[in-house]
Amino acid sequence: MFKKNPKVFKVGRDVKPGRDLSRFVAWPQYIRLQRQRAILRRRLKVPPAIHQFTKAVQGSQAKELFRLLKNYRPESPEDKKKRLKAEADKEAKKEGSSSGDKKAALALKYGLNHVTTLIEKRAAKLVVIAHDVDPIDLVVWLPALCRKMDVPYCIVKGKSRLGHLVYKKNSAVVALTDVRKEHASIFQTLVQTLRISYNDNVSTRTEWGGGIMGTKFQNQARAFEKAAAKKLSTK
Repeated sequence: MFKKNPKVFKVGRDVKPGRDLSRFVAWPQYIRLQRQRAILRRRLKVPPAIHQFTKAVQGSQAKELFRLLKNYRPESPEDKKKRLKAEADKEAKKEGSSSGDKKAALALKYGLNHVTTLIEKRAAKLVVIAHDVDPIDLVVWLPALCRKMDVPYCIVKGKSRLGHLVYKKNSAVVALTDVRKEHASIFQTLVQTLRISYNDNVSTRTEWGGGIMGTKFQNQARAFEKAAAKKLSTK
């Protein structure tokens, strides 16, 4: 009743259906390296010292933290230039510079060596570390130093976000040495929460990461386990 009318995909005949050609694309080398690196990070076992950088502050806690840090941004290069020019004009007019009289404004401290010195002197009240510093060797020891010196610390997503706070392209770490009276209660609550999540959390420094194999390997392992269980049941 119904005759077969198969499609013929020869020259001049039916149009071939669309295909996903993404796997045939010659991707640039940097994209291939990114993807290979991401797969390796999932496959290989990651030691706790490095795996802890995947546990960043998230959600409302991260918003509250950055809202607080924004209040302590250092002066911008333009503001600094204007201030120095005004002080130079006053000094030229023999009015005396007021820079020695006024107190230094509370601001974020940045720079790896500078923040390390503040931690060693216990002058830092809160240390914020970026999770994507490359190479990771630059900051991998900072959490251990903070725990040893009993300085609260946390890990946040984005070295560029920290860099934006201090008018730089990127920043591996920033630190707060003190806060104003109006932010004291918010700061204390935040520090207590971060201490529980990072300083006092044993799992962050003992839990290994990685070891996640691909779908093909998981299917093979599942089939092997099934065959082994069947073999045991027949005995």
